[in-house]
Amino acid sequence: MLYLIGLGLSYESDITVRGLETVKKCKRVYLEAYTSILMAADQQSLEKFYGREVILADRELVETGADQILDGAQEDDIAFLVVGDPFGATTHTDLIIRARELNIPVECIHNASVMNAVGACGLQLYKFGQTVSLVFFTETWKPDSFYDKVMENRKIGLHTLLLLDIKVKEQSIENMARGRLIYEPPRYMDIATAASQLLEIEEKRQEQAYTPDTPCVAISRLGSPSQKFKAGTLKELSEYDSGEPLHSLVMLGRQVHDLELEYLYQYVDDKEAFKSFVEKDQEFFKPPPYVPPEDDMSD
Repeated sequence: MLYLIGLGLSYESDITVRGLETVKKCKRVYLEAYTSILMAADQQSLEKFYGREVILADRELVETGADQILDGAQEDDIAFLVVGDPFGATTHTDLIIRARELNIPVECIHNASVMNAVGACGLQLYKFGQTVSLVFFTETWKPDSFYDKVMENRKIGLHTLLLLDIKVKEQSIENMARGRLIYEPPRYMDIATAASQLLEIEEKRQEQAYTPDTPCVAISRLGSPSQKFKAGTLKELSEYDSGEPLHSLVMLGRQVHDLELEYLYQYVDDKEAFKSFVEKDQEFFKPPPYVPPEDDMSD
């Protein structure tokens, strides 16, 4: 059996009771180590808590060495641990497909992830639209495919959760070209970088999916002891020091409920200024007033 087990967001003890019981009985235990990190735990603390060896599974192992992970899973129990919930990344879906092709039974044990815990910022979960990812820009690569999804969300009044890039065990282009297994230091996108990149793409596209005054919520270290929220405009957040990773960003939709707004006030520097930005932003994408058709019937 292959078990995909969600670890939650921060502590080694965030694993569910059923998840922990399953880990303890598995022959091998893998920890997916490239789509996210536990902010209050590491490999050593997990091994101590589980009483088991934990094998780090980097991108290369998961995407090209799945057979190694699945080896023997027809007869033995194998655990694949994922920060957050197992279905938070498409790679894990691919692992399940591979397992089923080999007639390996699969069981998933769920846990909290940023996709539902984001509600802690005060915005209502059922009012979120498509989630998008924002990657680090380079001098020659500045993808903007996220922009259209943000536009679609904003047109129908929905909030947008932006997941910010992390780079773990990445190689430089030069080292890749030379075949050298030298990896760059880990990098985690912060709020200021994300907001600046969003503004850069808006300046390039000029379709007004959002503006420098669009209200957003910065989410830092969600679920950890140092969890923090900060509400402000996109321009304000482009200058915000969000501290240690991990971070996410929410761009508010056009229809902000009064309860949502009241909740967000605790995260702003100036309540009245923030309220005015929200009210101004809600004018975007408003449908034109209904004008009944003229009666063209004659007597």
